[in-house]
Amino acid sequence: MKLQSYFCEIVIFFALKTQRCGIIFYNMQVDYSKLWARYKELGHKNKTDLIEMAGISTNILAKLTKGEFISMDSIQRICKALNCDVGDICVINKVED
Repeated sequence: MKLQSYFCEIVIFFALKTQRCGIIFYNMQVDYSKLWARYKELGHKNKTDLIEMAGISTNILAKLTKGEFISMDSIQRICKALNCDVGDICVINKVED
């Protein structure tokens, strides 16, 4: 009985690890074009002003510019600064293999 329980734990761990690595990180891409459109719409021209407005770092701004994932904390700060929702600033696209 103990062997069966141990085997189930290994299978569950393997399944979760495979799903996390395979689906979430490698097959999804984030698009921040809605953020920049909204930012421009509000009258801002310089992207670096977002650093002070939202209280984010230069590294986060660089990731936004490159279309890389950022933390939900940073997204929340940006949404608060621009008075919007997450869907108003980014879209997650599935990348076809």
